[in-house]
Amino acid sequence: RAARKMAEAAGGGPAVPVLFCFSVFARPSSVPHGAGYELLIQKFLSLYGDHIDMHRKFVVQIFAEEWSQYIDLPKGFVVSERCKVRLVPLQIQMTTLGNLTPSSTVFFCCDMQERFRPAIKYFGDIISVGQRLLQGARLLGIPVIVTEQYPKGLGSTVQEIDLTGAKLVLPKTKFSMVLPEVEAALAEIPGVRSVVLFGVETHVCIQQTALELIGRGLEVHIVADATSSRSMMDRMFALERLARTGIIVTTSEAILLQLVADKEHPKFKEIQNLIKASAPESGLLSKV
Repeated sequence: RAARKMAEAAGGGPAVPVLFCFSVFARPSSVPHGAGYELLIQKFLSLYGDHIDMHRKFVVQIFAEEWSQYIDLPKGFVVSERCKVRLVPLQIQMTTLGNLTPSSTVFFCCDMQERFRPAIKYFGDIISVGQRLLQGARLLGIPVIVTEQYPKGLGSTVQEIDLTGAKLVLPKTKFSMVLPEVEAALAEIPGVRSVVLFGVETHVCIQQTALELIGRGLEVHIVADATSSRSMMDRMFALERLARTGIIVTTSEAILLQLVADKEHPKFKEIQNLIKASAPESGLLSKV
């Protein structure tokens, strides 16, 4: 009743009850008679602002009784009677899913630090693969963003990994790599569409980073032979969960060869030699 009175005061007309749905939520409210798209969006933000990622694109849909399902809000729609609307985030277009190109790709190297060496399974192998990926990034001119989890206590990135030319090397305490400085760095790179993500731990920092990135509309490729955890069970279930959300779980060789795409690529021979020179047979991929 209070919401209805506020809507009448704001719009100068009678209020109409509306059920606003977003994700798993459904909250009744009201808007002035004649309210259109913009006012509906404002109401969604007032109800669900803490849950809506403003970096994404959305579509508003209304429940159509004649079809018994939601349909896209018709052009010029205004609220005239009791109705049910929902806000739907748009997903990555399937036609572009997985198409890596150097000009639209960034590499994320997550927390490959010295103190993790004795605890992380196959750590030596993922260091080797991570170094190969960073060499490939330098050859192909791909920006690299590196984070270190609380380096004061956990040490810096291991010496075997050469961070020469990295766009950003940043300490953090947050588990996700998606920090304000990282978002600012991404904004400086024109046309970024894909992130190649690797490091530790799969079920913590890698998982949280990947989920935040897809929430911002970026495509994420997790390099299975360059990411690990203390527990192989944690790693396995994290990769399975992430794959179900549309994140691409792949391998370092697949990434590098997809980025060159053609044996006539001017860097193909160097990438090929890089793959031949450092491909550990660890058994890690059998545990994906």
